[in-house]
Amino acid sequence: MGRLDDLDLSLSLDKKEEAKRLEAAQKRLLELRLVLGGLVGDGRIGPPVCVLFEGWDASGKGGAIKRLVVGLDPRHVRVAQFAAPSYDEKRHHFLWRFFPVLPGWGGMAVLDRSWYGRVMVERVEGFATKEQWKRAYAEITGFEQTLAAEGMILIKFWVHLSSKEQLKRFKAREKDPLKAWKLTDEDWRNRKKRRAYTHAVEEMLERTDHEAAPWHLVEGDSKRYARVKVVETVNAEIEAGMAAHGFEVPKTGALGDA
Repeated sequence: MGRLDDLDLSLSLDKKEEAKRLEAAQKRLLELRLVLGGLVGDGRIGPPVCVLFEGWDASGKGGAIKRLVVGLDPRHVRVAQFAAPSYDEKRHHFLWRFFPVLPGWGGMAVLDRSWYGRVMVERVEGFATKEQWKRAYAEITGFEQTLAAEGMILIKFWVHLSSKEQLKRFKAREKDPLKAWKLTDEDWRNRKKRRAYTHAVEEMLERTDHEAAPWHLVEGDSKRYARVKVVETVNAEIEAGMAAHGFEVPKTGALGDA
């Protein structure tokens, strides 16, 4: 049994509890960002924060990202989305295209998909050779350890979704003219290969989970639960990262109405 099988996808929150916890978590994140950006406190800028999202199609990554950044000043956080590499990007090492969006000290970036495409979609669909994707595990781990050694707080999410709930969301998108654009033929093709993708995900989790950047698995059948867990987890990881780098973690509410 793999790690995904251990998740309790029945976890959920009612609307009132979601709103209460989300508001508190978003306010706390804003406090932490102001400190990390050197905008309050002693003026020192803190370690860079990079949050990356992977997960099943229709798992709610976009909604979680929206709740994560909605209360932050857009000048101080960057959201980047990655799809298939372009022709020019394919001429370089697969990690090359991600460097320009990585945050520097005092900054924050949120990645919708990431370098893990190498060991998932590129592996399953045959866009990378077996030798390439097998080698990528060590390349990715080394890359992340280097970023962490330079001070980055790297937070990785896999948003998990049951096959039943995914099908339900696909059909709902198909019927909604304002959301139908989100559903493509590729999504349906990927769904047919769920077993192969599950095997790839399990191996990815096993081989790229390390102390410098552990995986955080999110139970995604309830969007409300997933969104709250994401923001609260980011806060906890930032606080731990600040403490590890010798930055005083502000008490909750110490900045007033930030």
